[in-house]
Amino acid sequence: MSTPFDGTRWRNWSGLEEAVPEHVEEPADVAAVVDAVRRARRDGTTVKMTGTGHSFTAIAAPEHTLLTPGAMTGVLAVDREAMTATARAGTPLKELNLTLERLGLSLHNMGDIAEQTLAGATSTGTHGTGGVAAGLAAQLAGLELVDGTGEVVRASAEENPDVLDVARVGLGALGVLTALTFHVEPLFVVEAHEQPMRWDEALESYDDMVAASHHVDMYWFPHTDAMMVKQNVRTDLEPGEQDPPSALAAWWEDELVSNTVFGALCRVGSRVPALVPRINRLAGHALSERTYSDLAHRVFVSPRRVRFREMEYAVPREVGLDVLRECRRLVEASDWRVAFPVEIRTAPADDVPLSTSHGRDSFYLAFHVPMDTDHRAYFGGLEPVLREAGGRPHWGKVHTRTAADLAPAYDRFDDFLAMRERLDPYRVFANAYLRRVLGD
Repeated sequence: MSTPFDGTRWRNWSGLEEAVPEHVEEPADVAAVVDAVRRARRDGTTVKMTGTGHSFTAIAAPEHTLLTPGAMTGVLAVDREAMTATARAGTPLKELNLTLERLGLSLHNMGDIAEQTLAGATSTGTHGTGGVAAGLAAQLAGLELVDGTGEVVRASAEENPDVLDVARVGLGALGVLTALTFHVEPLFVVEAHEQPMRWDEALESYDDMVAASHHVDMYWFPHTDAMMVKQNVRTDLEPGEQDPPSALAAWWEDELVSNTVFGALCRVGSRVPALVPRINRLAGHALSERTYSDLAHRVFVSPRRVRFREMEYAVPREVGLDVLRECRRLVEASDWRVAFPVEIRTAPADDVPLSTSHGRDSFYLAFHVPMDTDHRAYFGGLEPVLREAGGRPHWGKVHTRTAADLAPAYDRFDDFLAMRERLDPYRVFANAYLRRVLGD
């Protein structure tokens, strides 16, 4: 993934948001971050540490000073007794995964993209599906940040536990993260079973599949009855005993079909929207079944070379399938032409105050369009349904919510605002997005 800053302009991965910072620095260490924050506080300006720009919102958009994370990467420590690993906050998730693999360790769960920095992924509530903990933030054992006064704050179960409690999903509003400590576990092997299903079969068996598998991910192809279902189960295999796809099979499925061919079909659909339903039907008929096993992070993560725009909502688990059915009804009743599959996942409840799964099991619905497609009618048409169902929008993905209507969706929203007042009373880390979702 290319850097979001080209020397003049910051631009996020999807191209939806951009900004021109007045000042840019690449801090080499925590002390340099402290200096940048203190200067911003003194001058009454703002500062943002950006990651890879993978958020679809302007959550990381700089207004004055942009800090880039390239020099603040790498694993700092591994504690095998406590089963934790500490890394600099600018470390890409894919690099942490590889380092942990070499050490015979793994995260418990993750999303399907590993390009993000650890700070960006945790701060926006990045999550996977299933497991005991789906979100990266719920796997945090500690963190270090520079607050809005330029003080270094370390938080763990023993030191500043109230900060750790709230700052695990911090939105970049509480400080510049400089290090993160994750709970880890011994490296493990996952068996993946991918199979096409029809709509009715998939929905009728969904609860049973979730009960029988550790991780379930479904994709519905709009304008069709086609589904692709992925069930991942932890095995007793030792690392080295797995049976991954052959190099040819992996290239065929994950690169040629899922990226090259899919990207070409999206371009055709963008130019001739009337062809989208037919393209989706062809794609649905082309789906094939496969089973393989591999190390966890190799199964969870997929290459994403086709750029897109995305809206994702977490609704209560118990109403999720009904909400999905209503979203399909709206798609079929509209003139929208939706080229991207809808992704469907579940997650267990967690205790992170601004996590979209805080206090409740969640059903995630993610809607996508190619990056050169106007998303507003499609996303805007579905968002009221998701909101009415008690949905919470992913902080790093497109939505129109504001502080006034987000506050009722989180029973600890005021706790977060109080922590923001404590750690950033002068709003050194503010930007337009944070003013919208948190208030001034």
